[in-house]
Amino acid sequence: MKKRNLFIAFVCALLITPFSHAQSLEKFDVTDAWKEKIEKLAPAKTTFPTKKKHKILLFSLFTGFNHWVVPHTAAMVEILGQKSGAFEVVPSNDIAIFEKNNLKQFDAVVLNNNCSINPRRDLFYDKLSENKSLSEAEATAKAKELEENLLNFVKKGGGLMALHGGIVMQNKSAEFSEMMGGSFDYHPTQQPLTVRLADPDSPMLEAFNGEGFTHVDEAYMFNVAYAKQNFHPLLYINTSEIKGLKGENPEPKKYISWIKRYGKGHVFYASPSHNAQSYTEHPALLKFFLDGMQYVVGDVKVDESPLSSNGQ
Repeated sequence: MKKRNLFIAFVCALLITPFSHAQSLEKFDVTDAWKEKIEKLAPAKTTFPTKKKHKILLFSLFTGFNHWVVPHTAAMVEILGQKSGAFEVVPSNDIAIFEKNNLKQFDAVVLNNNCSINPRRDLFYDKLSENKSLSEAEATAKAKELEENLLNFVKKGGGLMALHGGIVMQNKSAEFSEMMGGSFDYHPTQQPLTVRLADPDSPMLEAFNGEGFTHVDEAYMFNVAYAKQNFHPLLYINTSEIKGLKGENPEPKKYISWIKRYGKGHVFYASPSHNAQSYTEHPALLKFFLDGMQYVVGDVKVDESPLSSNGQ
């Protein structure tokens, strides 16, 4: 009987093992202890030489879906800047920071899960529409102006880094999608994702030592400008491994991180980061994001040729 019970226990253990990781995905608040852990895991210095300390705007406002990881991502970016000594990170949740004169002080903008609300999916309009002294036409015009300020900031040489839901900020704007490299379409339920390197030789992927990783995340699917694939891919997932995709998916790969040029500026997008646990379980992500910050401010010279032009 004892042997039989041991066998049953062993089988049960095997059955629950694939789901045990989900237990570690419980939400938790940012604490000093957690920040100390990130501080220890973060790179002590930048990967690439830098000639000056860059000033970065960290924008964490959202009007739509509240990703619980927002404060963790904000803390992580600030720690990367402080520990490396390469960045002065200025946090803000005020859309007035996107006025032309305010943007001029920054070398780059980091968008932290700035999900907007349906049906417009325009974060600037969402906030402006709260001001009852503005007519809808005035709110719409001002929202367009602030978006244009961001577009022109990047066109003229500013950097833009967007993490996870940051791509949703102006999700129905064709111009924003063109700059970003795509727009958010949907995602299946969270599940273990095997993330692979699209360009293993790129210095931008040095953090991963030639190997991908597996973590629990949302498999973001993209549309609008994404179809042009006018970006240089960094990370991807195999669609055949994803559960819950809508309809047929002819693309064997779905790119979830890339770099691209927009005018004179540099853009870096990375979807992996829905759960704060990924930052501590895969410290390589911290180096990857720090390298991304360096890329958008122009410290990194790498192959950024678009996928659409090299026949892949």
